Amino acid sequence: MMSDKRLDANDEIVLKPIGYLKSDLIYRYETPRQGILAGEDISVIELLPHQNFEQAVSQLDGFERIWVIYQFHLNNNWKPLVNPPRHTRKKVGVFASRAPYRPNQIGMSCVKLVKVDGLKIYISQSDILDGSPVLDIKPYLPYSDSFPEAETGWVKKNIDEKYEVVFSKEAEEQTTWLKEKANINLSNFARLQLEFYPKDDSRKRISSNEEDFTLAYRTWRIVYLVDDDKRTVTVRKIHSGYSSVELNSKDDKYNDKELHKKFITKFLSA
Repeated sequence: MMSDKRLDANDEIVLKPIGYLKSDLIYRYETPRQGILAGEDISVIELLPHQNFEQAVSQLDGFERIWVIYQFHLNNNWKPLVNPPRHTRKKVGVFASRAPYRPNQIGMSCVKLVKVDGLKIYISQSDILDGSPVLDIKPYLPYSDSFPEAETGWVKKNIDEKYEVVFSKEAEEQTTWLKEKANINLSNFARLQLEFYPKDDSRKRISSNEEDFTLAYRTWRIVYLVDDDKRTVTVRKIHSGYSSVELNSKDDKYNDKELHKKFITKFLSA
């Protein structure tokens, strides 16, 4: 028999975090559309001490993937209609999407489990922002969690709109250097941002001139060309987002000016 309890918008449910996530993904625009697109960069779930969670993670390390339930802690409002990052230019209902602007700030991501070390759970292929409160962890079970033939509504199954993202030799050297020196993965960020709608400045931090386009990533700039006929994006080079005046000022809000100076010395001081 169904409950006759009345629905009340003022009802509250109290959730307490079991831990917090540490990640290199700091800003919302850095996150991939889905965790599986994020690459192998490591994030860490740090469980809270003195909660008996050491026992709660027993035998978790036998699973290849886990579900992480977390809070979209940077969102303070919700939207009934949202713009999906791809597949359609039309707005869809938030319940028909995975957008973070939800009535309850709850997110879920299926991530790759790397290892469990005490109260630290190492994961990869994650789209979860740094500092996110973690609410729950569950194992991923292929026999019950995977339905590859299920209908996907408004989501297109074809990838006709996809662009191939390639890098010039100069851009490859620059992105490799930044990855090695500062663990900044610009190559993965560029691929994720530019393989769909590489000219869409309404959804991305893109500017353009008569010759090329520029995509902003924190204090770095990615310069690229778009060939619509061949459906390719060519990343030409990376450059600093600081002007010479800004670079030489004492203010260093992001603590990265020394890195920019070394980058310029290596690649622009010929």
